[in-house]
Amino acid sequence: MTEQTEQAGSGDELPGGGEEFTAPELAAPRRRGERRDWPRSFSDRLTSPLPGFRTLFRAARTGSLRPSESARAQLDQLPYAPAPLPEPATGRLSVTWAGHASWVVRIGGLTVLTDPVWSGKIMGTPKRVTPVGVAWEALPPIDAVVISHNHYDHLDAPTLARLPRSTPLFVPAGLAGWCRRRKFTDVTELDWWEAAELPSPEGGVVRFDFVPSHHWSRRTLTDTCRSLWGGWVLSREAGHRLYFAGDTGYGHWFAEIGRRHPGIDLALLPIGAYDPSWMLRPVHTDPEEAVRAHADLGARCMAPMHWATFLLSGEPPLEPGERLLRAWAAAGNRAQDLWNLPVGGSRTMDRDPA
Repeated sequence: MTEQTEQAGSGDELPGGGEEFTAPELAAPRRRGERRDWPRSFSDRLTSPLPGFRTLFRAARTGSLRPSESARAQLDQLPYAPAPLPEPATGRLSVTWAGHASWVVRIGGLTVLTDPVWSGKIMGTPKRVTPVGVAWEALPPIDAVVISHNHYDHLDAPTLARLPRSTPLFVPAGLAGWCRRRKFTDVTELDWWEAAELPSPEGGVVRFDFVPSHHWSRRTLTDTCRSLWGGWVLSREAGHRLYFAGDTGYGHWFAEIGRRHPGIDLALLPIGAYDPSWMLRPVHTDPEEAVRAHADLGARCMAPMHWATFLLSGEPPLEPGERLLRAWAAAGNRAQDLWNLPVGGSRTMDRDPA
C-alpha cells in the first residue's frame, strides 16, 4: 500500500464538527501526460470484499437486480426536462445533468465532462430509460474529461471516440494505456490525493484532485482492480470548489475528503443502484447515505446523480428521488441547497464564495 494511502487515516471526524483543524497541505500538481509505472493490482485499496460467484448467482437467480414489472410502469414519470446550457459567465459555476454520472461542468471558464456516456446502450446493461439530457451537437468545445473508474457505465468508448484526440483526459492510475491505445494524446493518470492543473481562461488554473472512493474496477474477466477508482475535486484558488463522487459506497473517505478539501460548494453524489443492499451497499450509496456523505464532506449544496438513467438494480425507478427528498428534509437541510435536477436540467452559482 502506498504511503499516501497509509496517511489517509480513518478520517471519521466531520469537518466543522467543533474541533479546530488544519487541512493537510495538498500535493503539488503533477506534470500532465507523464508516463508512470503502477502496481499490477490495486486490490489492496478495496474497503469491502468483492462479491463472489455465489452472491452473483443468488442475485441472478432471484432477479433482484431489476425492478419489478409493475415498478417499471413508473418510467414515464422519471424527471426529464432538457433545456439549453447556461450561458458562460466569469466567476460562474454551472452544472448540467446529462444523465447517470455524466455532467457538463463549467468552472473557471472551462467546460468539463464527467464520466461521459452518450450511448443509448452499454455492455451488460439494459438500454437507458431516459434520453441523454444534452444533445452532443449542443455541447461547446470540451476542455477536459474526468473519469472515475473503468466500469462500462462510466467509461464509454463510443462516447469518448466523439472527442478530439487532443482533449485532456484525467483518469485513475492504471487507465492511461487504455486511453492512449485509442489515440488520446493528453492523458494524465493520478493516484489518490494527487492532482494536475489546466490553465483557466479566467486567469490562474483549475485544479483536478483525484480522491478515494469505496468501489472497484473491472472491464474484462481478467483485469479486476488493475486500475484505480475514485472521485474528483475541481477547484479554483479563491473560487468555486466542486466534488464529483463518481461511483461509491458510503464510508470514511467522505469525511477525509472534506477535511483535505474544505469549502466544497457543490457535491455531485450518487443515490441509486442500491437494491439489494446485501450485495450493493459496499459500492453504491442509497439516498440516506448520500445525505450523510454530504454532511461528512461539509459541502454547501448537493446534486444527486446515478439514477433515472439505467436500471442497474432492483429498487423502483422513482424511489431514489422520493427517499432523497425525505432524507434531506429529515436532516434539517435547506431546501434550496438541494439541486434536485431532472435529466437535462442545469443550475448555476453566479458568485465566487468569499
